[in-house]
Amino acid sequence: MIGIFDSGIGGLTVVKALMEHLYGYDIIYLGDTARSPYGTKSPETVKKYALENTEFLLSKGAKIVVIACNTASSVATEIVAENFDVPIFEVITPAVELSIKTSHKQCIGIIGTRATVKSCIYEKKIKEINPQARVYSKSCPLLVPLVEEGWLNKPETKMIVKKYLHSLKVRQIDTLILGCTHYPLLNDIIQKKIGKRVSIIDSSIAVASNVKTFLEKHWELDDMLGKKSRYTFFVSDVTEQFEKTATSMLKRNINLEHVKI
Repeated sequence: MIGIFDSGIGGLTVVKALMEHLYGYDIIYLGDTARSPYGTKSPETVKKYALENTEFLLSKGAKIVVIACNTASSVATEIVAENFDVPIFEVITPAVELSIKTSHKQCIGIIGTRATVKSCIYEKKIKEINPQARVYSKSCPLLVPLVEEGWLNKPETKMIVKKYLHSLKVRQIDTLILGCTHYPLLNDIIQKKIGKRVSIIDSSIAVASNVKTFLEKHWELDDMLGKKSRYTFFVSDVTEQFEKTATSMLKRNINLEHVKI
């Protein structure tokens, strides 16, 4: 079973990508909606949440864990990997690698939560691969709450996205990393506001591709994973909006199970 956790609904973009890249594989998802958003929390708090979430997924039978939250990926990947002896995937490195391959001018923009942007993790990883790359980041703290509320096509959302992207647009970036798994739900608005010439990097697709490649090389682990199309969804707080958005995203009826972490 492949385990995935996120602070809320955004990680379902990773679930969707994994369903498409690894058809039929059993998946267990934990949305920590009671403690969302992670982007406003301290690194110490996010690390604590990440350890608890991983422990929960493993207790339910997960053999692989995907940290589908950029904030948790940026500050907690190392401590999670140190504490649990299973393959741990995060959404930052795959997006970085894909952005460098995609960008012609090596002028890359990043949008994310305050915690992700403050960590400078994207800049560090991009510069490790290409020290000459120009990298510009912008924190977008209002986008996660807007997505969680289901305000995906509201005029207010479009206005806020345009304001956030302005500083990156004037830098004439040619590639934009969506540094939060909530943001692909706003992909159409983001593409329109940043301009059609800018390539958008969806970290959920990038990490799903990495997991698939990993399993192709580690057949012994792949054999341990269930492949009966069983999808289980846990949330730490059940909300009507989560269920509605999840059903719309995944094109299937979702049964949410409430759990205390």
